[in-house]
Amino acid sequence: MTVKLGVPSKGRLMEKTFEWFADRGLKLVKTGSEREYSGAVEGIDGIELVLLSAGEIPRELSAGRIHLGVTGSDLVREKVPDWENRIRELAPMGFGGADLIIAVPNGWVDVDTLDDLDAAAAQFRRNHGFRLRIATKYHRLVREFLRDNGVADYQLVDSQGATEGTVRNETAEAVADITSTGETLRANGLKILDDALIHASQATLFKSRNADWSNEDRNVLNQLEDLLRI
Repeated sequence: MTVKLGVPSKGRLMEKTFEWFADRGLKLVKTGSEREYSGAVEGIDGIELVLLSAGEIPRELSAGRIHLGVTGSDLVREKVPDWENRIRELAPMGFGGADLIIAVPNGWVDVDTLDDLDAAAAQFRRNHGFRLRIATKYHRLVREFLRDNGVADYQLVDSQGATEGTVRNETAEAVADITSTGETLRANGLKILDDALIHASQATLFKSRNADWSNEDRNVLNQLEDLLRI
């Protein structure tokens, strides 16, 4: 058997992942042409490199089609129901950091906390006859967070484009989105609620609980953990 390691297939996340492993003595090499998503691992025998989009890796881990994978901790939590029973965190990697937050218009001067948002949502529904709209790509995480914090009278609307622009475009009243610096939110006239950090995300090395782990594979994993010091 071979341990399959899934890593992001392009961009800065791929580059930082390659650097992270190289710093720990494991060289990941992208082979073939730019259009070929294949690669090799040098430093430990028995590991196959699989190049995937960051969004695909949680699904492949959950299904057990790859043994290990690097992706954002936000994506695993969003895309995999009951993720802790399917996937295990092995190591936070210290890059790709971003916060999933809730932001509202600057003009909402009396709305700074989740309690304020709950009151504003109730008032909005009374005034307009429909629930306040929150635009997001992260339906599961946002819904669970708002439920746990007692916020009602809202609806989530899907945003697969520039979420920060939905309030200005009048397709939502608030947003729940990933941000690193908050600059794009501020440029769109939005402010982050004081207590609305849903998840602090970063690139993380995960292990699939559902993959077929042979004794040989477990030996490879032990070697890898020793090398990575995790």
